[in-house]
Amino acid sequence: MSVRAVLQLGNPKLREVAARVDDPAAADVRALVEDLKDTLAHWRKETGYGRGIAAPQLGVGLRVIFLQLPGEEPWPLVNPEIIERSAEKIVVWDACLSFLSIFMQVSRHQAITVRYQDLQGAWHEVRATEERDLSELLQHETDHLDGILAVDRITDMRTLCTREEFEKRYRAGSPYAVAAQQRAS
Repeated sequence: MSVRAVLQLGNPKLREVAARVDDPAAADVRALVEDLKDTLAHWRKETGYGRGIAAPQLGVGLRVIFLQLPGEEPWPLVNPEIIERSAEKIVVWDACLSFLSIFMQVSRHQAITVRYQDLQGAWHEVRATEERDLSELLQHETDHLDGILAVDRITDMRTLCTREEFEKRYRAGSPYAVAAQQRAS
């Protein structure tokens, strides 16, 4: 469909709680998913960053997220909800298309179970772990649906750094290293 502007940190729409989608098969939901897909692909091509995006980042207050993991099929999730969280937590580097110039370490649950609908309305459950950094990514994107940003989850303000410093010091050991390798190819 189209590449849309991504709302940036400070825009109050990023802090709003998104509404449930009544009909996941509706044409406007499919169009939104295409816009999310195109916008994410654009950012990934331009910056080498971006594995997921949430509808509120485009200014759309609906509970829809879109993931594009390296080497995987596109994955839209409608009305996702975390229904189980492990007691164990992990600390990971995080950034966001809504503030791509800064990175920080955040605390996330090591494993989660997410319940969601596909674009036909069927319900699914997925258990996400540290494998492919899926647990962290799903928590980041579902947080967007509740008006929560990665900066709200920072573990220590001293980990806050610019993108340039992150790339020099930490990128090689992060999930973003895969995107950098693919971009260089």
